[in-house]
Amino acid sequence: SRNESDLGFNISENKEHHQDRTSSVVITFIYFMVCAVGLCGNTLVIYVILRYAKMKTVTNIYILNLAVADVLCMMSLPFIALQLALVHWPFGEALCRVIMTVDSLNQFTSIFCLMVMSIDRYLAVVHPIKSTKWRKPRVAKLINLTVWGVSLLVILPTLIFSGLDKVPVCGIVWPEPQDVYYTAFIFYTFFIGFFLPLAVICMCYLLIIVKVKSSGLRVGSTKRKRSERKVTRMVSIVVAVFVLCWLPFYIFNVTSVTGSIKPTSAVKSTFDFVVVLGYANSCANPILYAFLSDNFKKSFQNVLCLKKVTDGLPVHCGDPCLNTNEKKDDVISPCGHMSKV
Repeated sequence: SRNESDLGFNISENKEHHQDRTSSVVITFIYFMVCAVGLCGNTLVIYVILRYAKMKTVTNIYILNLAVADVLCMMSLPFIALQLALVHWPFGEALCRVIMTVDSLNQFTSIFCLMVMSIDRYLAVVHPIKSTKWRKPRVAKLINLTVWGVSLLVILPTLIFSGLDKVPVCGIVWPEPQDVYYTAFIFYTFFIGFFLPLAVICMCYLLIIVKVKSSGLRVGSTKRKRSERKVTRMVSIVVAVFVLCWLPFYIFNVTSVTGSIKPTSAVKSTFDFVVVLGYANSCANPILYAFLSDNFKKSFQNVLCLKKVTDGLPVHCGDPCLNTNEKKDDVISPCGHMSKV
């Protein structure tokens, strides 16, 4: 959990909780901004996907799962921000356990979703024919449920040991020997929640690159390959942004338990901003979809009534199907037309 991983300032070590007030106020403000943008953006993604029954493609269903995880995370963020501002947890132990669980769920579900999306891209590009029977919405939904189940198993340590210390502050209260448990937990989250999924993701894209380089435009239609390329590009950029947002967090954690970094006040303030960067990833995805997918962008515009005229005709708010001349890809098909990609 991002609340527990605190560079030697975690509650199990009973360190001083006083922080620089200016830094605390700024970070609290950023938390609420991230929460507002993340809730609005991801709720919009969920609405756009669920609004049109026939546009639930495989890629969309994985995106939907990622958006649901991000919404849950954003709903817990105000409580975490208030603890930072008040320097104590005023909501009781039961809610502390809930917030810690939701926070950890997002941390693992997000990377597992991206891993599944990368494997899906590998199957679509490298094995387009063989993977047809597996790349179906029904299978994608089952995989999404599996992702949540695996994530729940992975975060059992957080669920079991989360609680309040004497201050009280919400976090993970490890049994003795606390240092051993804390160090083991840091490496556990790093390998299962970052390194191993990222290794799978990198392998998928390496194989995709090899396939694209070797086959060129010989396999399938140009239109199909162009669609595959656009979706693969979008997923790869979403993965890259995730890594950029989360890598500093894991670097700080690992270096803290290996003794490479000392928990000074300046380091603590820096780490607080690094944690914010991890949360900010949850509000970045809808923005990326809007820039990288024409259909997401146009659907957002229609739902938000930002696009009043198309081809000289008025567009009814929330009715993307009037945009009959717009391009479609397999990420979203507002009018209910599903791509085979």
